Amino acid sequence: MKRVAAVDLGASSGRVMLGSVGPEVLELRELNRFWNGPVRVHGTLHWDLLHLYRSVLDGLHLAGRIDSVGIDSWAVDYGLLDAHGRLLGNPVHYRDSRTDGVMERLLSTISAAELYAVTGLQQLPFNTIYQLAAEELPADAATLLMIPDLLAYWLTGEIGVERTNASTTQLYDVSGRDWSDELIARVPARVGGARSGGGLPRRVFPRLWEPGDVIGTALPDETGLAPGIPVVAVGSHDTASAVVAVPAADDRFAYISSGTWSLVGLELDAPVLTDAAREANFTNEGGVDGRIRFLRNVMGLWILQECQRVWGDDDLAGLLRDAAEAPPFVVLIDPDAPEFLAPGNMPARIEEHCRATGQDAPRSRGAVVRCILESLALAYRRTLRSAQTIADRDVDVLHVIGGGSQNELLCQLTADACGVPVLAGPVEASALGNVLVQARALGEPFPDLRAMRALVRSTHSLRRYAPQGKPADWDAAESRVFGTR
Repeated sequence: MKRVAAVDLGASSGRVMLGSVGPEVLELRELNRFWNGPVRVHGTLHWDLLHLYRSVLDGLHLAGRIDSVGIDSWAVDYGLLDAHGRLLGNPVHYRDSRTDGVMERLLSTISAAELYAVTGLQQLPFNTIYQLAAEELPADAATLLMIPDLLAYWLTGEIGVERTNASTTQLYDVSGRDWSDELIARVPARVGGARSGGGLPRRVFPRLWEPGDVIGTALPDETGLAPGIPVVAVGSHDTASAVVAVPAADDRFAYISSGTWSLVGLELDAPVLTDAAREANFTNEGGVDGRIRFLRNVMGLWILQECQRVWGDDDLAGLLRDAAEAPPFVVLIDPDAPEFLAPGNMPARIEEHCRATGQDAPRSRGAVVRCILESLALAYRRTLRSAQTIADRDVDVLHVIGGGSQNELLCQLTADACGVPVLAGPVEASALGNVLVQARALGEPFPDLRAMRALVRSTHSLRRYAPQGKPADWDAAESRVFGTR
């Protein structure tokens, strides 16, 4: 039996989980769960990385004997180190406004078609490439580390970037599976207050790790952990780890990794770099075992979370009951509209969005929640159908994994909208995928992803939602929100 610690950091909370893996055994126990969110300092949104690191160590100290540690987190954000390994400033949150207008400026230098041909990445205004173009790099910046790699560096002293997270930067060659020297050299950059004539400094982009590589061992004097504990590179983008734990029986599946964001897509053997994929804004991100996560980001439960924060209402079960009783298709929004990206008064933004689109605003909290969930289901429907057409892939089942798999109303609406059965669960998919990759690195006999997924299927209960209602109603609703395009 392998006992491994999975550090799983989401965009609103983090957790350290103890995983036990053996023949017909795959179990998780929560050791420490902690808040994770933006901290605004003089107008800039930052991540509180030292709080996260302290919380990670607190969880690891509760684990007892462990055979290894693995870390996954959200994508695109990073920290910069100097030549002595010191962090140069607290990492900035991807929802910060510093990237406003940067994407448009950069695309006048490097065309969207050129970027997509190399990276295969969805255009999002907070991608790492745009954050770096917006930032003045310190003159002594020596190394860029993505968030899980920064924490792994603090644990081990070893420097590198794991490949699945590198693939989210829009500076990674998805076909060549390495940093794109050409793109790095073409990004207009300011270094130490001066405009760089040669783009971003290539020196800051370190070697790449594969999921399953042993990064190093935890430093006992620094961490308080026992000597010799390996730190394993997992699918360090949390969605890459989550997709490992999709309990699929064959390849004819789609998935929604549902949480603060919803990642809707397919798993493929190779990237799809066609004009159709670019125009539909699909991304080709790296997965475990060289697979490609062909997906689109949909705004996700962030909108509902912000409404609850503004309302001061943490009774999600009550809100969902009220939403289930509210009449359908009264008010609909585009959840990917830019006004819903930043933190703020989300109910007021929904009301303004409704005025701008000629609708009466929802009149109760239940109606607001119904509006959000139906609108998400419509976005899922549109995204899934586009993915199948562009990748020429049929789908028999849609797996909903992550925290959103517990939202019964959203799961049923998703099945109704998409017209395919939904299998919901597991909830802690990212942590499970993290644990499985670690266990294989330690010698557990998982020859491929299919074997890992079979263990998830046999050890975790899933809930099935069959499509209900009238497809024509969803056709009409989709036309209201997105038109006929």
